[in-house]
Amino acid sequence: MHTLDQLRSGALAGTRRLDLSCGLTELPSEVLALADTLEVLNLTGNHLSSLPPELGRLRKLRIVFCSSNAFTELPEVLGDCPALEMVGFKANRIEHVPAASLPAKLRWLILTDNAIEQLPTELGHRPALQKLMLAGNRLSELPAGLADAHALELLRLSANRFAALPPWLTRLPRLAWLAVAGNPLGWSHAHDHRLPRVAWRGLRLAGQLGEGASGHIHRVCLETEGGAPQMLALKLFKGSVTSDGLPEHEIAACTAAGHHPALCTPVAELTEHPDGTPGLLMPIMPPALQNLAGPPSFQSCTRDVYAEGFALGASAALRVASQMANALAHLHRRGVMHGDFYAHNILWNPANGDAVLSDFGGATLLPDDQPVLRRALLALDVRAFGCLLEELVTHARPAPVTSEPDETAMAKLAAACLNLDLVARPTMEVVAEALGALDAAETVPR
Repeated sequence: MHTLDQLRSGALAGTRRLDLSCGLTELPSEVLALADTLEVLNLTGNHLSSLPPELGRLRKLRIVFCSSNAFTELPEVLGDCPALEMVGFKANRIEHVPAASLPAKLRWLILTDNAIEQLPTELGHRPALQKLMLAGNRLSELPAGLADAHALELLRLSANRFAALPPWLTRLPRLAWLAVAGNPLGWSHAHDHRLPRVAWRGLRLAGQLGEGASGHIHRVCLETEGGAPQMLALKLFKGSVTSDGLPEHEIAACTAAGHHPALCTPVAELTEHPDGTPGLLMPIMPPALQNLAGPPSFQSCTRDVYAEGFALGASAALRVASQMANALAHLHRRGVMHGDFYAHNILWNPANGDAVLSDFGGATLLPDDQPVLRRALLALDVRAFGCLLEELVTHARPAPVTSEPDETAMAKLAAACLNLDLVARPTMEVVAEALGALDAAETVPR
């Protein structure tokens, strides 16, 4: 984090990124002096309610973060920034989004946790738009112009006021990651899924394992009567709106998901936390498991980032693909759209290719009585799986000719999953069967 003293002294001359969080109520004029170099401006956690009309002078500015400030309107001056691609205004008080505020090169827009009731139709006239995050607002409809957003790949609509989804939504050709839980859609679900409940008083904290966007993960010891203590992972939700939605949506989805060997799903729900904090108890993952990839970067936008030089054997790539296809097929049978199917949500063991799918923050329970809509929404997960399969084929090391898995078949299957016409995409059942047949035919020892 930079300081005002550094900025005003000229110590930051020539910088490409500026991070200021120091109680600002207006943008320091010295920021405009960085017009020749500044690409990333992070003003998160201040008290700003406006930006200066001269902001367009920052001709190289590509990314602006103004989350957790006091804006009630998305500033129109953003539209004057010729290179601006990514705009983040999460957790403000924004009610109005003028068409003029949308930069011509807009690629990634974050307006999570505001008070927006309406969006301009011009939002669909930004041809580069790939990622649109609108969870936790007051939207009951999307602008008709968004039907023309043919590059849109990720859309978050959770915790809004939609009574129905627009019919064109599932026809967006590249949409692969969608979250719509927490809207009054009136969808019926035949099954009432419940988890066992464990009271807070029966747990003993044994250290923090990690932290995500929606919660903290702790190692806990569950005391049982007449049995050995059980070590588990406890996810304590932060309680605030995340990019995917609210904690109760994640709890409902992963509860409905049930158990599968390739899914990281909870074993119990937490009750009686002293602060009322919701939580889930999960199995502790083996230490050999690691994330298959990192989340998307500013540059990649919607695609995961793999470690430099990352490669896996062709047999391991096929094994990961087959296990993940079976996991998704299991979710789809239970009426769950994962909505965030990414390599960075997959834990895998490089030694044997075993993999587990996690993170149900973007998942949605689909209606039992609308088969056409249900199939169309599940086809979005299929496209997301196609992205993973394409990446696995790209990173797979060639196997010996005598025992090579049919990588051509995998590539063709990826292309089928990525078909721009969702009706032409295979179901995950079909994909899982095809990959299972390939995996069964593979004879190389793992």
